[in-house]
Amino acid sequence: MAKLTDETRASLRRRSRLVNLGRDVEFSQGFVNVPPFRGSTVLYPDVATLKSRAQRFTYGTRGTPTTEALSSAWSELAGAAGTVLAPSGLAAIIVALMTALKAGDHLLMTDSVYEPSRAFADKALRRFGIETSYYDPTIGAGIDALMRPNTRAVLTESPGSLTLEVQDIPAIAEVAHARGACVILDNTWATPLFFSPHAHGVDLAVEAGTKYLSGHADLLLGLVSGNEQWFERLHRTIHLMAIPPGAEDVFLALRGLRTMELRLREAERQGLALAHWLSDRPEVLRVVHPALPDHPGHALWKRDFTGSSGLFSIVLKPVSEAGVAAFLDGLELFGLGYSWGGYESLAVPFDCTATRTATRFAPGGPTVRFSVGLEDIEDLKADLDRGFARLRATA
Repeated sequence: MAKLTDETRASLRRRSRLVNLGRDVEFSQGFVNVPPFRGSTVLYPDVATLKSRAQRFTYGTRGTPTTEALSSAWSELAGAAGTVLAPSGLAAIIVALMTALKAGDHLLMTDSVYEPSRAFADKALRRFGIETSYYDPTIGAGIDALMRPNTRAVLTESPGSLTLEVQDIPAIAEVAHARGACVILDNTWATPLFFSPHAHGVDLAVEAGTKYLSGHADLLLGLVSGNEQWFERLHRTIHLMAIPPGAEDVFLALRGLRTMELRLREAERQGLALAHWLSDRPEVLRVVHPALPDHPGHALWKRDFTGSSGLFSIVLKPVSEAGVAAFLDGLELFGLGYSWGGYESLAVPFDCTATRTATRFAPGGPTVRFSVGLEDIEDLKADLDRGFARLRATA
């Protein structure tokens, strides 16, 4: 296999790019993927190089051929100036926040945010003298009224990973940039394949590689990509924190990258098929999926996104907790778990009543989130059909 020329690389369609991103023949020694480099100490050829650190790799926490392969691949995919890696999705969010904020600053965080992000803001950032305010995720350009002189970052998550509100990221970015604030996006639901973050005005884009990049529920990883204005600062922050992910996890993420679009397209197809089926169920009050025309954020999704993932929620018609438990506890193909993006289907009940502070959570019935995997769709329907029978039996 010859090394890709710049001209050929520029002409490749996305599936071909995913197969070839980050494949450095210098480090792979002929192997298809760059193998996992495990190590701390890096040797220098002489004192001058040791003092200047004028070589490609200097210490294990500052990168290896494996981490460089994934970082460079993700940067190209996301349209970023550069990418840093962290050992989990939450760690990546923390890196982004610590890049943008300092003592005395104010953070605006969407009310639909991933709950561990909220906990970090409330319990850790507060200790550093950083104040957090929560805002309605559907506010769009109206966020201008919430900006303060010391607002230095706006954290967005679109769609929210439980309630799935779609945010007007370009409108928020325009306001935030006019006020000198950094825009951070948790882009895990869509990945750069379905939402190009930096092209829509995002400064720092966070991805939980644990989800769709992995695709197999067997690794923990976070990525933060930065635009030209913010990457150098991001790069300095991650080096100061010295929290590299494990070599094996990075290697598995590189492997997952090659098939991510195929898996994500199948998750989209399966997710939409199940969402439509659930919409017709008498036990379901509402299906919450941005790609469905009745979703309040559908127009924004259609404008800004190129696809949808397999993660969505439903609102059941009013039923007891025992009924919800009966519905879920007997499921055989849907596991009960908090993650998503793997080949296995998952379900989790949730209630945001106690956590939402800027908006009222009143869906009208119990809520359940589904992550649709790669099982046969008819088997998934049959599993849920049996669950609905158990639910009705408890009424």
